[in-house]
Amino acid sequence: MTVPGRPSAAHGTARRHTRPERPPPPPRAPKVPLRRLMRVASVSCGVQFGWALQLSLLTPYVQELGIPHVWSSLIWLCGPLSGLLVQPLVGHMSDRCASRFGRRRPFIAIGTATIALAVLLIGHSADLGWLLGDRGTRRPRAIAVFVLGFWLLDVANNVTQGPARALLADLAGNDHRRTRIANAYFSLFMALGNILGFATGSYSGWFSILSFTLTSACTVNCANLKSAFILDIVILAITTYISLSSAHEIPLNYGDGDMHSEIEAQGQNHVEEAFLWELLGSFRYLTLPVWIILTVTSLTWIGWFPFLLFDTDWMGREIYKGMPNQGLNYHSGVRMGSFGLMLNSIILGLTSIVIEKLCRKWGAGLVWGVSNIIMTLCFVAMLIITLVANNVEFTQSGLPPDGIVIAALVVFAVLGAPLAITYSVPYAMMSTRIEPLGLGQGLGMGILNLAIVIPQ
Repeated sequence: MTVPGRPSAAHGTARRHTRPERPPPPPRAPKVPLRRLMRVASVSCGVQFGWALQLSLLTPYVQELGIPHVWSSLIWLCGPLSGLLVQPLVGHMSDRCASRFGRRRPFIAIGTATIALAVLLIGHSADLGWLLGDRGTRRPRAIAVFVLGFWLLDVANNVTQGPARALLADLAGNDHRRTRIANAYFSLFMALGNILGFATGSYSGWFSILSFTLTSACTVNCANLKSAFILDIVILAITTYISLSSAHEIPLNYGDGDMHSEIEAQGQNHVEEAFLWELLGSFRYLTLPVWIILTVTSLTWIGWFPFLLFDTDWMGREIYKGMPNQGLNYHSGVRMGSFGLMLNSIILGLTSIVIEKLCRKWGAGLVWGVSNIIMTLCFVAMLIITLVANNVEFTQSGLPPDGIVIAALVVFAVLGAPLAITYSVPYAMMSTRIEPLGLGQGLGMGILNLAIVIPQ
């Protein structure tokens, strides 16, 4: 009788029909102090700082470069596409990585270095386009550099975040409470990164502080974007150092020659097995609770992704009635949208602090369900605000009435609570339910990521 995950020689030909082998676990270690878990989670602050700038500034900047509004969402398609393959693949590789630096840390380091390169390309796209021959209003070379940097940034984000969450799950062990706390820390630092990123994006005077960013090819808005990304690199470097230096991973080849040989033999056995086949084959062993988590996650992100993509653009177009490169209203709306996202992040951070208490009192499933209801009501409120804004007269200054703006900001802020839960609870629930199935945490986070990117 063949045990799933342990194919015998007699059944070697049926290998593809059995459960993927469980990656060798690291040796047991004492419980990691919560303070160290918090330091390890800090890398999400630097990553999310850049993500906040990406969300608040890049959709408007795309249109300033001359890309039509209708095409901007196609540029954003790289995120879901890269997440569809990159994060599960990286998770799978990190589960089996035998580097002397650990299983997860090499991928986090490579991912953050690639993020730094990507934001440099994006921030200097107009300058590089100018050097390559762009003149006038048509800037195809700047657009090409921007798209390259943008897609590279999305890939790097996926390379970094999957192993970072898997590392927290490794350090938390099988303790459900510590896993929830670790993911709450991750969400808290994401909130801090969002606050810093959206506050940076809402300030329009960076070009005067970092005056070297203003060039003949890079106007004020471009210089502000470039300055913001320079700050992102500084914060990313600091948080990555804190995180990687605090995570004391024990490599898989931790000195036991027999174990090391066994790992190498296992790796050779996997050469003929395609990664995608193993990924798809692992779905056969998912339990009903895991499928429920994946389904609810998919339905939730159908709503979240349009908001995260077009929030500041919605404020500039629908509330302030502006258009890119036409007057000041659009940019005023984008800055106000960035301010609203900063409020959103403050609520996100405050909610992250109390998530563990809420889950202990009411249960993680109920907390997640209530948050999704709040999210739905907020999105309905945005439709109502848009309808009202289309039927009211603007002030003599050409700006929308204060009541409309305040209502939009309130909705942005309230959405921070369900967003904090979305960033934390599903990952904790997935982490605690994937371990008994014999799948690595890296691959488990990759499977959950599929439920996020497919709806996008």
